[in-house]
Amino acid sequence: MSLTTFEELPDDARLWLFHAERPLNDSEAAVLRSALEHFLEGWAAHRQDLTAAYDLRYNQFILLGIDESKLPPSGCSIDSMMHTLEQIGDTLAVDLVDAPDVPYRDGEAVVCVSRDAFAKLAASGTVNAATIVFDRMVTRVRDVRSGRWETPARSSWHARAFDLGESVSA
Repeated sequence: MSLTTFEELPDDARLWLFHAERPLNDSEAAVLRSALEHFLEGWAAHRQDLTAAYDLRYNQFILLGIDESKLPPSGCSIDSMMHTLEQIGDTLAVDLVDAPDVPYRDGEAVVCVSRDAFAKLAASGTVNAATIVFDRMVTRVRDVRSGRWETPARSSWHARAFDLGESVSA
């Protein structure tokens, strides 16, 4: 069995982030969890089990990590992950692989919009350097644990890409 808990993954574990354009309801989240657990229990590269875990945050974000120190994923295993996520998305009628590019917080709600829509929100001042964004560019579990994933826009690529000012060099 290759499934572990997200908390047990090492800080340097590789990370993939996926999100839906809307939060899943509780029954959809249960279907997603069951399907991911089933997939991860059998996830392998070159017929060897991969040590992997996932976390579902806000019923909208899938954080999928793999301990590459034990065995790195192969191209085929990554393809199977993507295919599985597409199938789960089809079952739930939600896009998990190609959801809108920019998720951010609007109060307590998570909103997902295209880059163009986010640029318009930035130009109007609706979003700014203090807006909490979800940085899909992070690649290690430590990035989530250290707060780089869910962070003010000033601390991510969003500040530079959307001219939000107050950017901190990454």
